[in-house]
Amino acid sequence: MEEEFIKAAKTNDIEKLQDFLKKGVNIDARDAHKRTALMLATYENNIAASELLIKAGANVNAQDDRLESPFLHAGAKGYLKILKACLATGKVNYMVLNRYGGTALIPACERGHIEVVQELLEISDYPIDHINNLGWTALMEAIVLGNGGKTHTQIVQLLVNAGCDVNIPDKDGITPLQHAKKSGYKNIVSILKEAGAK
Repeated sequence: MEEEFIKAAKTNDIEKLQDFLKKGVNIDARDAHKRTALMLATYENNIAASELLIKAGANVNAQDDRLESPFLHAGAKGYLKILKACLATGKVNYMVLNRYGGTALIPACERGHIEVVQELLEISDYPIDHINNLGWTALMEAIVLGNGGKTHTQIVQLLVNAGCDVNIPDKDGITPLQHAKKSGYKNIVSILKEAGAK
């Protein structure tokens, strides 16, 4: 039954999911890769299945063998509806980290998912300055792994507006401002300088 239930989440089969839930299936049952039904629904960006499972009490923080959780993956991929559904539970643990030791915000900044970034920055106790295993904050990823274009510039502005620490350096002691200057990202340099970056 659990195997079929997990499969139904992957294929967005709402009727089957509802039927299994009525029968009292273990909502957080896992497959061989430690993926729950919600995790598979999130991987496929199956909004209907994800929302149904979240409302039914599926664990939004459950990590699989790749250290992905529904909340982390939705943030990294820019799946805004699933991310919002996770947040609406009030049960998201912001310090459940991905395999790079990062929060949901860090890859969202790197990949230019503006709406996800805005959503996360509205959370008063979100760990905006968390440093991942590479030694980078969300701000640093937006600069170093971004392309300096309109989207990443806007993300830097959002992070600054939200009160991020603009002077946290990387493992080599290079600051966000130094990285932005080196890459020739003039608009980002201006934003950082105005925010007191050194």
